[in-house]
Amino acid sequence: MSTIAIVGAGPQLGRAIGRRFGAEGFDVALLARNRTTLEDVAEDLAGAGVRAEVFPADVTDRPALHAALTAAEERLGPIDVLEYSPAPTPADLRRAPLVEATKVTVDSVLAQLDLYLLGGVAAIQHVLPGMLERGTGTVLVTSGAGSGPIIAPHVANVQIATGGMRNWILNLHAALSGTGVHAAHVAIAAYIGQGGDASRPETIADAYWRLHTERKEAEVVVQDLPDDYLERGLADKFRES
Repeated sequence: MSTIAIVGAGPQLGRAIGRRFGAEGFDVALLARNRTTLEDVAEDLAGAGVRAEVFPADVTDRPALHAALTAAEERLGPIDVLEYSPAPTPADLRRAPLVEATKVTVDSVLAQLDLYLLGGVAAIQHVLPGMLERGTGTVLVTSGAGSGPIIAPHVANVQIATGGMRNWILNLHAALSGTGVHAAHVAIAAYIGQGGDASRPETIADAYWRLHTERKEAEVVVQDLPDDYLERGLADKFRES
């Protein structure tokens, strides 16, 4: 039985990725801060016949992240696929607001680096040695497409961090050639669950499965933004209800 660890698992994309890989026989390790959310996702996956276990951890707490990944390996076996896609909550955005390009400061970037870049480095380096030793494995990292493929000046501090992660994954993709381990980046230019068919979590999850099985592309861009995306701003899940 193969195992996918979804770091930053939530009720939309994380759930859909879990269902997609679970349908192919994968066990699913769900990691995020909120145990209640993880348990809801795990219950949904179980209803679809997927074995899913929850491992709460904050990716900015590196010892906790390592402990959660270690627990997942002990419970479900080696992690064959790592998917990294943390996202801030509205409360996070109050503490560390999004900043447009002309107002970026060092402090405004530090929290974003911790979440997107440093957390990702820690998660990947936890699983990568084992993948290289086994000669097989997949690393999939998700960010908004402002990390490189599109321009999003209204969230510039985030894009500094996600751009760094994207750059590393593209270089990692090249460095892993011939090892049996595949790394790829998914850039999402879409309001997940709010647009057309291309924005549906299930449609996007298919792209992850193709990246894992076809093992050719270094990057997939999900493009389904409306023309007024700069004026529209953030997706609904990032707004206070």
